[in-house]
Amino acid sequence: RTDRWPSPNILYHIVRGSLNSRSTVRIMFFKALLCVVFLPWVSSFTARPSTTCSRQHQTKLFNVPPPSLDDKEAVKTYADKEKPPQSFYELQINCARATKLAMSDGHKLLEVEFPPLPANVLELDDVSAYDVALANLKLAIDFAKNFAPEKQVAIMFPDESEANIAMENLGLDDRPAPGVQISSLRKSDPGDDRLFKPEQVLLNLFGTGSGGVVKPMEDVDMYVCLVASAQELPDIEELSQLEPDKTIVFYNLKLDVLRGDLGAPAFPPKAFQDRFLSTVKPVYYLRTRQYSRSTPNPPFMVNYQGCLFRSYPGEYQTLLDTGTGQYRRLLGNPVRPALGEFKEQLTEELRNQGIIGEEGKTLNFLRTGYKTTTWWEEEREEANDAWKT
Repeated sequence: RTDRWPSPNILYHIVRGSLNSRSTVRIMFFKALLCVVFLPWVSSFTARPSTTCSRQHQTKLFNVPPPSLDDKEAVKTYADKEKPPQSFYELQINCARATKLAMSDGHKLLEVEFPPLPANVLELDDVSAYDVALANLKLAIDFAKNFAPEKQVAIMFPDESEANIAMENLGLDDRPAPGVQISSLRKSDPGDDRLFKPEQVLLNLFGTGSGGVVKPMEDVDMYVCLVASAQELPDIEELSQLEPDKTIVFYNLKLDVLRGDLGAPAFPPKAFQDRFLSTVKPVYYLRTRQYSRSTPNPPFMVNYQGCLFRSYPGEYQTLLDTGTGQYRRLLGNPVRPALGEFKEQLTEELRNQGIIGEEGKTLNFLRTGYKTTTWWEEEREEANDAWKT
């Protein structure tokens, strides 16, 4: 018991009396010695927990495996609170599991979206679109291995030229792994040795379809589409019409960005979102967003970022970056929030923490504007809800 220990002040008087000296220097020396030696020792006893309950409260569990895929309710509960991956290895495992769950529920058009390179690498000025494409190809091969050889998986580039360039840069052939092959949406006829093939280039400029150049592949159960632009998305729609029973994965295509090009000259019309893109189900979605906000008080500028994360069949989670390499869950929603709504959820949390102050309605309106959603995020009668549920 610590109450039986004499206090440092009592010890000081005991030592002082034993010295039988009036030397001020000697007294100050022993007083400092008592504070340095005895006080931390006594404090260590008082800081110890009196019971084992506090130790049990601090216990954390690590490496807890996900529930069995046969238990649908447990899988849903686990996915609702699933945390973003800490490594690309963990990402690949979770991504493949979410895709398999969606396939078992009968979904055919699936979206997988996450940063293909670390954030500090993507911000470098010398990172080109080819670097991102090669990173996506490496990740897509590892992703496809989770389904092969039980399923035959084809990784699809928009045309043969892009596929050949990617394979040459990585030193691969068209069979990088058992059950996995690399091909293209638009293919030339066997024996066609022309250097310039207008059917693989010019028709893409208007997004009008391939004119019969897109052909299904024999003995393929699953397609993984890479690096397609908004003008090349109609080729994927044509493939889905030719192979309605096959799974097609939109792999890191940034569909949110491509939707913004629809309706522009030489691009597919906005009706393409209602007809086709709205039927694509996000099964693994991880998108980070960075924002800045000025404040009237120091530090005058607040930089913050968050993450919108979903692992099928879980809900969409709004996560705030804590600045320590970790994310904190703010809330979950079964319906995917619009980008403006997602930003407001992060901002509201900063208000609750007192980082930014309350502002009047007028200033809030000037910051957000009268419209906080894009045209494809609005309710559209002819659109499907699969892309946001």
